[in-house]
Amino acid sequence: MRHGKKYNEAAKLIDRTKLYESNEAIALVKKSASAKFDETVEVHIRTNCDSRHAEQQIRGAVVLPNGTGKKVRVLVFAKDAKLDEAQAAGADHVGGQELVPKIQNEGWLDFDVVVATPDMMGVVGRLGKVLGPKGLMPNPKAGTVTMDVAKAIEEIKAGKIEYRLDKANIIHCPVGKASFSEEQLQQNFDALLDAIAKARPASVKGQYLKSITLATTMGPGVHVVANKY
Repeated sequence: MRHGKKYNEAAKLIDRTKLYESNEAIALVKKSASAKFDETVEVHIRTNCDSRHAEQQIRGAVVLPNGTGKKVRVLVFAKDAKLDEAQAAGADHVGGQELVPKIQNEGWLDFDVVVATPDMMGVVGRLGKVLGPKGLMPNPKAGTVTMDVAKAIEEIKAGKIEYRLDKANIIHCPVGKASFSEEQLQQNFDALLDAIAKARPASVKGQYLKSITLATTMGPGVHVVANKY
């Protein structure tokens, strides 16, 4: 794969054969961000789990202390008093059954996170084929199926992110923006890794996290020491 001049210049800063401590990796990632927009800093964690086994699935959520730097649009499925509660808490969109054809037939997806009260999951379930592949399906483990919609919205807006294994047993998560300070990125990185370390399935043998890579949206990856986690 051919890369542009800026990528190649940034890649010269990084020793691809070395495993860096997280603070060194964060400093390098910030230095290598050269795009004209504020790039997202992402963590890619290769695990020793096997996502084909239900007991080795990892899914959860964590509130990053310094947020993600992104304005998150929240859609809430609720009814009656919970609709008003969601609106008052700052949800970007609220509704019920009437949103199903809008999403299903019109392809409306102007939201980043979906929250639903448990009594609305029958309605939301009909959108599984649309929301599922995009990772937008509400889930109790991620705190997005709840009667406390106000708390869910507050946490999401404050920087709550969801982590989950993909089919290749890798977890991909944002931990902030390249404009964040090294300290802010370190705090977010530590909060995420701590949550994932605690989510280790009991049936996973050997080293849990095989590799950790930090990178910006357009920049080269920096390999982080993984065995301490």
